[in-house]
Amino acid sequence: LVALCGVGGWLLLPVPTAQPLSLALWAGYSAVTGTVAGGMWVTAHECGHGAFCDNVVIQDTVGFVFHSLLLVPYFSWQRSHAVHHSRTNHVFEGEAHVPVQQQQFPQMLQQRRLLGAHVFGAINIFNKLVFGWPMYLMLGESGGPATGISNHFIPCNRRLYPTLAWKLKVLASDCGMVTTACLLYLLKQQVGAAYALALYGGPWLVLSAWLVLYTWLHHTDVHVPHYDADTWTWEQGAFSTIDRPYGRLLDTLHLHIGSTHVVHHLLPRLPHYHAAEATAAIRRAFPAHYRHDPTPVPAALWRVATRCIVVAKRSGAWWFVDPSPQKTPLKQKQVPATGG
Repeated sequence: LVALCGVGGWLLLPVPTAQPLSLALWAGYSAVTGTVAGGMWVTAHECGHGAFCDNVVIQDTVGFVFHSLLLVPYFSWQRSHAVHHSRTNHVFEGEAHVPVQQQQFPQMLQQRRLLGAHVFGAINIFNKLVFGWPMYLMLGESGGPATGISNHFIPCNRRLYPTLAWKLKVLASDCGMVTTACLLYLLKQQVGAAYALALYGGPWLVLSAWLVLYTWLHHTDVHVPHYDADTWTWEQGAFSTIDRPYGRLLDTLHLHIGSTHVVHHLLPRLPHYHAAEATAAIRRAFPAHYRHDPTPVPAALWRVATRCIVVAKRSGAWWFVDPSPQKTPLKQKQVPATGG
């Protein structure tokens, strides 16, 4: 499907220019192609978990090729993502979208109150969806304090890449990225920079936004706690994940990664085609722990962007602080467990 979108854009759309019609057509192409590419990315993600097939060589080959074509360092991200799964919602040792603590960054709450919800929320969403993915790959932005600054291309972080084998895998991932960069350079030489950016760059930005949105929304909400070493358990972390409604089309394109994210954290090696059935079973077996928020995704994104700023410890867990002037953690209340 991704290849068909690219060929369709090449054959059917006009040469990209600054004209309004051209910009609108290529923006639509980017939105469609980047969204469709999410399924390709999720397939490689399953390969990294060992959920694609029983043959390790086959699944690593598929995952490496798919992620490299999408400018994702396959083995490097496989490792950091494994840390994310092993310490989900751990406020110190977590990986990816770990919330900042109020005592360390009080200025963030002050900025939110100074700018107001609308301005702060718009800036927060823009920064996260546009810059979040490359900043995470290059600097470990939103990674936990235990990891610190990290880089998915240079194996210098000992927590993420502790052994020589992992360091060599990082370099192998770099080779995949360089190969794709060379292919893009050849494309640019053939069709020009504007055409190459329109064909690949626009969809890549849309895909990056989807990756950040999924990770952000499925581990963050105003009433979802984080934990530290005194209270964290693997089960609590996994059940702190939230399923959200994306609709049939996106569920089909993205292999249900958003509507079955809880079971993905409980059973990461489960193939996506069993995830809906397993989610129904988890919902029946653990109704008090399973989290499904029926809020439409745009509304949930706005709530998270405007209200989930910093966390403070209260009642044994770390809760998001209410951004209103009283400066207290938001009242404990679980995201509703529903049948979805």
